[in-house]
Amino acid sequence: MHVNADPIESLRRRTSMKWAAFPPDVLPLPVAEMDFPLAEPIASVLIDAIKRSDTGYAPPTSDLPAAFARFAQQRWGWAVDPAQVFTTTDVGVAIVETLRRVTKPGDSVIVNSPVYFPFFDLIPEAGARVVDVPLLGGLDDGWSLDLGGIEQAFRDGATAFLLCNPHNPVGLAHSAEQLREVAALARKYGASVVSDEIHGPLTYPGVDYTPFLNASGDAREVGICVTAASKAWNLAGLKAALMVTAGGRAAPIVASMPDEVYWRTSILGLHASITAYRECSDWLDGVIASLDSNRMLLRDLLAEHLPRVGYRMPDATYLAWLDFRALGWGNDPAAYALEHAKVALSIGPDFGPAGRGLARLNLACSPEVLTEAVERLASIS
Repeated sequence: MHVNADPIESLRRRTSMKWAAFPPDVLPLPVAEMDFPLAEPIASVLIDAIKRSDTGYAPPTSDLPAAFARFAQQRWGWAVDPAQVFTTTDVGVAIVETLRRVTKPGDSVIVNSPVYFPFFDLIPEAGARVVDVPLLGGLDDGWSLDLGGIEQAFRDGATAFLLCNPHNPVGLAHSAEQLREVAALARKYGASVVSDEIHGPLTYPGVDYTPFLNASGDAREVGICVTAASKAWNLAGLKAALMVTAGGRAAPIVASMPDEVYWRTSILGLHASITAYRECSDWLDGVIASLDSNRMLLRDLLAEHLPRVGYRMPDATYLAWLDFRALGWGNDPAAYALEHAKVALSIGPDFGPAGRGLARLNLACSPEVLTEAVERLASIS
């Protein structure tokens, strides 16, 4: 079963960032939103809440921790204790609030560029400094974590590691072995690992995805998972995220956050997320089937129309990391593509120095939109 994207005429009536940020002649493929219709059970629960005017503050307890725990067990074999699952408004807030409590002002936090660009702002917001340990490898052979570089950063005093798992923008599902190594290093040096796992449900068939806290005893000791239903079910505007621990030293840190952190959860996001985890796995599988077709379609379209553009199919996420350097479009090919082809992509250099000459494309769209985007790009190459 595939879930098909909405027609572009309907999409252009949306008021979200993806569709409101550009003129109507632009194909918008940068913002991490999907063009698929909302899962019907989620739409129904939201409509019912509106009809009963249930739009107040989120309650102090809810079924979301148990719903997530059940989903994690069924999807990944990860045994989550609902008592160690806490909610807040979104993953960005979860990252900042967690880093504030596992670092001191001026401490160093490791990231692995090219990486989700808000990390470069969230870490300073938490009062810490970014230490970049770039991924090893590249489009040709794939990527991996630089364990030697990570250990050196810990040795030099980094007190936390902000991990992206799966990795945005390259779509890498980190191996269980590398995650165990990271956890062992963090425990050795007394550091914490905050693992952003928002794209975890969007892993493709045949790919092994390991939640960080499920990697090892060391991971459960040093780790905090931050995640949400927002990417997998397209709920970003509803504002509900999770902070998950596993009984290690991080557990009391998350459990003792000010009540205000938890109060930021949206009641509509709460209802939608519970429904997503409980009732919408079939819908998710249909979306993944469509995304799987699109990642292969993109491979074929590039081979036919833009053979000099580098691309490696992602293990997870609906994001494609594209290398335009052979086309000579400069350090920011997204700007060139927008100006000359009316195709909006995410700006590669925003993801770190390794993004110069590259751009990120969102393939959570219809095959027709994806085809037109590549054909437009090819027309200016």
